[in-house]
Amino acid sequence: MSFHGLSIHVTEFWRGIIQTVSWAIALAWVLRTYDAVHLLPTLPDLTTVDWDAAPAGSPTLTVVVPARDEAENIAATLDALLLADYPWVRILVVDDRSTDGTGAIVDAYVAEYGERKPGRLAAIHVADLPDGWLGKTFALMVATENSDSDYLLFTDADVLFSPSILRRALVYAQDSKADHLVVMPTMQVRSRGEGIVLGFFQIFGLWASRLWKVEDPKAKSDVVGVGAFNLVRRDALNEIGGWLPQRLVVLEDITLGRRMRAAGMRQRVAFAPGLVLVHWAKGAGGLLRGMTKNLFSAFNFQPLLVLLAWLWIAVFCLLPLVGLVWLPTVLPALVVLCCIGASYRVMGEASRIDARYAWLYPLGALALMFAMLRSMVVVWVRRGVVWRGTYYPLRDLRRHNSPFMWERAARKRRDEEINAQRLARKLAKRKKNS
Repeated sequence: MSFHGLSIHVTEFWRGIIQTVSWAIALAWVLRTYDAVHLLPTLPDLTTVDWDAAPAGSPTLTVVVPARDEAENIAATLDALLLADYPWVRILVVDDRSTDGTGAIVDAYVAEYGERKPGRLAAIHVADLPDGWLGKTFALMVATENSDSDYLLFTDADVLFSPSILRRALVYAQDSKADHLVVMPTMQVRSRGEGIVLGFFQIFGLWASRLWKVEDPKAKSDVVGVGAFNLVRRDALNEIGGWLPQRLVVLEDITLGRRMRAAGMRQRVAFAPGLVLVHWAKGAGGLLRGMTKNLFSAFNFQPLLVLLAWLWIAVFCLLPLVGLVWLPTVLPALVVLCCIGASYRVMGEASRIDARYAWLYPLGALALMFAMLRSMVVVWVRRGVVWRGTYYPLRDLRRHNSPFMWERAARKRRDEEINAQRLARKLAKRKKNS
């Protein structure tokens, strides 16, 4: 092997190993990209005329908006929600111990729309956080207990909705018999740094969960949950125990999806380009800082799992670049790069993130790797997570953030049901014989 005059001797044995690994990586990318290119476009697009209808039976909907120190964003979110063209919707804002002007802004909206649209908008102010709860999860629980609608939409205080998206989502939820529906938001990219980070983040997500398999109940690991648009059927949420089981879970959105999947609920995902807008954070730096609380918790606060994910990015995304400098690995390296470009394009058609950011994907990969390590180190040093001014100890979070605990809980519940059915049959048989 030679590179800019530097010669490195590679034995035939290691030459074969390197080539085999290179082609294995290329094959994995080809298979995943083939599925993405052919199956992602089959997911429903709620912007089409097919979903521009009225839900059957006029089901009621409560939009839950938890807000803590969101004075900068909450007005725009409420303005958008109040333009919804579905008449059976109620907006419930939970002011979670805000220290800025969030509470006053919300109260002003409630006072104004109380006369113009009675019952359309309401607010709850949370003054104290009980022990054993995260602030946002407690806000979601309070809102759930103070509403009685057929469906609940859990969102964030910095999301912009088109007037028709609530109605369209309900139509699709009814048509697909969904217990849990996620509408993928359109990320607003306002700088090159944001595009680099978000562009690669969606490619990483393509490997974490195959969106086209979410509907398949046998695909246990392919679950979805997005804080901007988690629509659930109330009866399904009640059946899995509401919010209490995940009261100390940091990633409450994806955990809701995991619990729904573990309980055998019908989960669906849809795209709606331009109808649900989110600006996650300002600049690449803002995105990386915003990931501090999320990334380590996504791996159950286990350093080994973080390092394995870090290694995966290095091997599957960055190592092929090295393969470009050695003739025997040039072809598999080019195959990987073409697959990455195709993945950016197919994801970009739904997310509206420019596919040309694929040219800068190595920077996005390095940024995500840095964010993973930063999240792990910061949380480890603090021995906990600081979220919106509240400190949550690591020892408490670890017990409630395992991605496997929901499947174990569901399996235990299924075993109990099976045993109860067996006992009932035995008793019925004894009664019949006697």
